[in-house]
Amino acid sequence: MRSLWRAVDPVTARSILVVCAADGIVGFAFAAITVGADLPLWLPTLLSIVVFAGASQFLLVGVIASGGSLLAAVAAGLLVNARLLPLGLAVGDAVGRGTWRTLIGSHVLTDESAAFALIQPSGERRRAAFWLCGIALFLFWNVGVVAGALVGTTIPDTDALGLDAAFPAIILALVLPTLRSARIGRAVAVGVAIALVTAPFLPAGVPVLLALLGVVVGLPPRRASTPATPALEPSGSPE
Repeated sequence: MRSLWRAVDPVTARSILVVCAADGIVGFAFAAITVGADLPLWLPTLLSIVVFAGASQFLLVGVIASGGSLLAAVAAGLLVNARLLPLGLAVGDAVGRGTWRTLIGSHVLTDESAAFALIQPSGERRRAAFWLCGIALFLFWNVGVVAGALVGTTIPDTDALGLDAAFPAIILALVLPTLRSARIGRAVAVGVAIALVTAPFLPAGVPVLLALLGVVVGLPPRRASTPATPALEPSGSPE
């Protein structure tokens, strides 16, 4: 870790530290909400170690706590995490080569670690930023989760602290940066409308999956094929 700190500039190192500390607080809220929903104490810790994806963890716990099925919760979590596939391709050079590097790098890949890596100018600094943010975030997040789980057992009503607002706030934070065009805005609006209309009638988690129909609205329009211009027949030579 010390060599990673030295490989990045001080401004980037401080920014990574601030982001990791903030995510640790979110991890604290996640664990407190999970335990406060009468779910087992070990669940938030296990999810944070094995899954390590904040938005997916919030979504999975939210669906289960609302009475939804485990299948719907897992499917919704996988869909949220699908955004990491293009990020993984973008920071492949920062992860490095080798089986263990690929496995561990894929596990600590987050929006934050990818973002800090992509803004670095050189390969060495990019690798250092990715691994420093990924490892530090894993440590901060899990420490926050353990603390939140322990504190959550002593709080009779976690909703009274407003911790339940952390989940929608995180999802909103993920969505807002993508609303840069009218096409994406329409897709999000249709998805939200579908989820709101179907939520009172369908099991928890299913409206989230149906909201993906909004993606159809956001697909780029199909371009009509341009008919080929017929070749002009050469005119005959005047006599």
